[in-house]
Amino acid sequence: MSHPTPGNDPVVTSYAQAPARTVNASGVSYAYRELGPKGGIPVVFFVHLAATLDNWDPHIVDAVARTRHVITFDQRGVGASTGKVPATLEEAADHAYEFITALGYDKIDVFSFSMGGMIAQDLVVKHPDLVRRLVLTGTGPRGGKDMDKVVGVTYWDILRATLTRSDPKEFLFFNRDAAGKAAGKAFVARLGERTVDRDKDISLTALRTQLKAIQKFGRSAPSDLSTVTQPTLIANGDHDRMVPTVLSEDLHRRIKGSQLVIYPNSGHGGIFQFHEKFAPVVAEFLAA
Repeated sequence: MSHPTPGNDPVVTSYAQAPARTVNASGVSYAYRELGPKGGIPVVFFVHLAATLDNWDPHIVDAVARTRHVITFDQRGVGASTGKVPATLEEAADHAYEFITALGYDKIDVFSFSMGGMIAQDLVVKHPDLVRRLVLTGTGPRGGKDMDKVVGVTYWDILRATLTRSDPKEFLFFNRDAAGKAAGKAFVARLGERTVDRDKDISLTALRTQLKAIQKFGRSAPSDLSTVTQPTLIANGDHDRMVPTVLSEDLHRRIKGSQLVIYPNSGHGGIFQFHEKFAPVVAEFLAA
């Protein structure tokens, strides 16, 4: 339920109703949505490979937005943002910094998933004072073992999904057992909750560029994550085929004092399969 704030519009707490906005920086128009009570430090959401503003699970976004100002955005060249998809994730982190500072923020909390978590790590390493609290889900460190295999898995699952007329995320994010299949269908249904003003799908060229950037990230020298002193929450499923679960454990070892949550019998989208358990955990972590 929305409570009107004095002199302002009522607070939007449902991602399905979040207004679409744009901000310009360096000749690029960044598309974003915002919701939740304004004021204080916003939580900026960093999205996954091939994803647009419409790829966030509203059950997680809404849980955070009950008490926090949430901002989701399209990277350059994706969805409603103009410009060109960068060739490296380090550049993507520079663009994220550009977007955040264009909105006038010098302190944020980060919620990230998959490729978004890789970009978020590069951002924190380069701009340690910008980030207060960090959430890394379904992701792994720069130079992590088998990270570069994401490309093969992705193309294979896109093919499998095409043959079965399914959404590729059902294969990429969820196990192919009864529980995983049901969770995948429910997740895809939740992504359709917003019916107006939806984002444009990513182009195939943009997807290929992102995949190559992930491959480069996987084959690069590791970042020094011992410099990450922010409170950090790491989460994944126990059977992640895209960004192997061992990489979440690796991140946990590298980031001192981080918390690690691994959900049973679930894959890359473990946080979406277990959204009822995860949403309150992440909301509490970000509220601290």
